[in-house]
Amino acid sequence: MSLPESIRPPTAAAQALGFLDTATGAFIPPIQPATTYERGTDNQLLSGRLYSRADNPTYEHAELLLSRLEGGAASAVFSSGMSAATAVFMALRPGDHVLVPQVIYWALRGWLLGWATDWGLAVESVDMTDPAKVAAAVRPGRTRLVWIETPANPTLVVTDIAAIAEVARGAGALLAVDSTFATPVHTQAISLGADLVMHSATKYLNGHSDVIAGTVTTRAPGETWDRIKRVRSQVGSVLGPFEAWLLLRGMRTLYVRVAAQSASAQRISEELEGHPGVEAVLYPGLRSFAGHAVAARQMRGGFGGMLSLRVKGGAPGALAFIGRLRVWKRATSLGGVESLVEHRASVEGPQSRTPADLLRMSVGLEDPRDLIEDVLQALA
Repeated sequence: MSLPESIRPPTAAAQALGFLDTATGAFIPPIQPATTYERGTDNQLLSGRLYSRADNPTYEHAELLLSRLEGGAASAVFSSGMSAATAVFMALRPGDHVLVPQVIYWALRGWLLGWATDWGLAVESVDMTDPAKVAAAVRPGRTRLVWIETPANPTLVVTDIAAIAEVARGAGALLAVDSTFATPVHTQAISLGADLVMHSATKYLNGHSDVIAGTVTTRAPGETWDRIKRVRSQVGSVLGPFEAWLLLRGMRTLYVRVAAQSASAQRISEELEGHPGVEAVLYPGLRSFAGHAVAARQMRGGFGGMLSLRVKGGAPGALAFIGRLRVWKRATSLGGVESLVEHRASVEGPQSRTPADLLRMSVGLEDPRDLIEDVLQALA
């Protein structure tokens, strides 16, 4: 790549690390669909690549860019956010103890309490907003991983990354952070002490609702990182070349998209706070939000494009409200250019811990005035 090391992350993202095809002059990275690579007459690999389940130039480019944005040593792309997250846990061994948040992405919680527990991991949930409780829960010599999600899905609970990193380090455990909501635009978890950073790249990294992908970035290479890479290769949870190219394309506009979405989310949250039809606005950028002080320390340039509303009237009130929306799209997922709203308790089912009156809202790139007006008319 041709850009100097001193360039700032937004420039690295916009120019895809300064890619240039010296043969053609093209500065848009190509798609390489090859699944296998030739050996020379000496039977040695010509490029160091063997097979696309382990290596492919298209997703290597996306990995290099993400490592630069996160300040990490290396990254790996996966076929989904779930495959990225589960690879971290699958790199552990049966009998290992792991700590996870009480508020955590629903699908991952189900996997941890099902497959991971059956396989032999000792999974314990703890209030990650209280470092003292985390310190009391670790088992020195047995706790191998502390997993946090901040801001958390869907209540936007904020965890102090640096404080939990200190606890994990003291117990000899790794700290992994699901930074999907924050993105590297707002938080560089590795600089705060995280060993691993995971993203559901389907969301903000891609940002266009047209790719399912996941990523993991490591602070430093080592045994755990090697095991994560082996899990990806052996399980086959690798991203396809076209999807990797779309992910890279999306990452080139990451900084301008997230900045605009965060500014709109802040404006919407402030407009709705105190509305008579709203029980609570959950957004880290509000001074009234319980995690605001921690978020202000570890998030820069904004507080993200996600917010949740607790609408008065319980589940019936929440469902009636989203039925009246005209601009917001009623759909799963988040982080795209279009604004989405979802009643999480309905999606998660009868075992859901999400309040029945909560609506998760992903702010897109529409004019925030249209989004606010739509919410206000639906609340009237």
